[in-house]
Amino acid sequence: MAAFQMGSGYAVPMTLFKNNRDRVCKALLQQLQNNLKFDSGNLLVLLEGGKDKSFYNTDVDYVFRQESYFRYLFGAKEPGCYGILTINVRTGGVASVLFVPRLPEEYSTWMGELLSPAEFKAMYEVDEVYYLDELTDYLEKAAPKLILTLSGTNSDSGLTMQPPEFDGKEKYVTDCDLLYPILSECRVIKSAEEIEVLRYVAKVSSDAHIRVMKFIRPGKMEFEGESLFLHHAYSVGGCRHASYTCICGSGTNSSILHYGHAGAPNSRPIQDGEMCLFDMGANYCGYAADITCTFPANGKFTDDQKFIYNAVLDARNAVAATARDGVSWVDMHKLAGKVLLQRLKAGGMLQGDVDEMLEAGLSAVFQPHGLGHLIGLDVHDVGGYLPTEPKRPNEPWLSKLRFARVLRAGMYVTIEPGCYFIKRLMDGALANPELSKFINVDVFNRFRNFGGVRIEDDVLITQNGNENFAIVPRTVEEIEATMSSD
Repeated sequence: MAAFQMGSGYAVPMTLFKNNRDRVCKALLQQLQNNLKFDSGNLLVLLEGGKDKSFYNTDVDYVFRQESYFRYLFGAKEPGCYGILTINVRTGGVASVLFVPRLPEEYSTWMGELLSPAEFKAMYEVDEVYYLDELTDYLEKAAPKLILTLSGTNSDSGLTMQPPEFDGKEKYVTDCDLLYPILSECRVIKSAEEIEVLRYVAKVSSDAHIRVMKFIRPGKMEFEGESLFLHHAYSVGGCRHASYTCICGSGTNSSILHYGHAGAPNSRPIQDGEMCLFDMGANYCGYAADITCTFPANGKFTDDQKFIYNAVLDARNAVAATARDGVSWVDMHKLAGKVLLQRLKAGGMLQGDVDEMLEAGLSAVFQPHGLGHLIGLDVHDVGGYLPTEPKRPNEPWLSKLRFARVLRAGMYVTIEPGCYFIKRLMDGALANPELSKFINVDVFNRFRNFGGVRIEDDVLITQNGNENFAIVPRTVEEIEATMSSD
């Protein structure tokens, strides 16, 4: 059986992608029968894979990662491919066709032996493989009644995928709108085979986090944690890619939500007495992990660090105990916010009625981001705000949620409550009488240079609860024990 595998890493069977194709085509046929009354002729789905991209105007390319929708349906890792699904609308049968670039023989000198179409067919277990320059002839012989292409706007990035171009496109009836929401919705619910890949990459990432936690001490550089994580994920787990740029913030940098960017490249020395917030996730066969661990640089929590950390942990535990099929994600965000505020009040930072604080949006001062997001082939996976799903909430303290759906068994999400002390938000809260009346100013200001805490798990929603794939120390006692061991 053909599979994707890096070294001794998990062998991802090509049947995963075949089953994805079957699922998408079943959903398409149902949509066509319900709305378009499409009952004869050839229906084709045509997708374009990712392309090599040069580093500005040089002859150096960025390390290639396959476009996620294309990976989902074909599993192909090479750039420059197209793919077609031919669907028999009467029988429901699906034929998969991969089109690969016809590379000059000279390429073999520099890139290694070139694979034949037959070898690509065996490697990816598709029905047919042709060279890309044969696409026009293939379409003419297929004489499709309708070609579905892919175009849509990602609700996380706001960027729009443009439909693929191909020679002779003007000869055919094409639709670039129908496929995107259907394919995106299929990606939301993970198959049993996808779940095993996600379990693997989360375990690799968890083990790498633990190695970093044991390694970090005052005097180390933030980027040393990033380096060790990436090394372990690749050398042990076969994960060539990270799912996103590692966030390795210490001290006040731990309150910068997307720290680690080009202007602040995890470049600070870690100081004694500070908290470290390390948000890092490996990527395997396109599938992502996204885990955050927060811990004291010297391995021992102070009382203030325990106060904030345990407040966030209690919020995480409340959601983990409640999230399951049929539960509203918006309600989970509200629950996390309420528990956080309750714990901050119990510790003397806040005063007054917690429900009133929540309604006023006070929780967003401490956690300005949403509770979590869908995760899969993209770290912020598709399916958040599809046309058939709830719209983004209007309330400012809920508007950052990356989805507002009701949870369903098979969804894979991050649960990542946090508590951060961000100067701009702190000053704004103190200047707002609707918020400042709840704040004990002396205690609040004591934490101005604290930074932040985030606890982020990767969680599979089930019928009766959820399963956490992030296997890392979480309690104060577990973290201190881990950091004191070899």
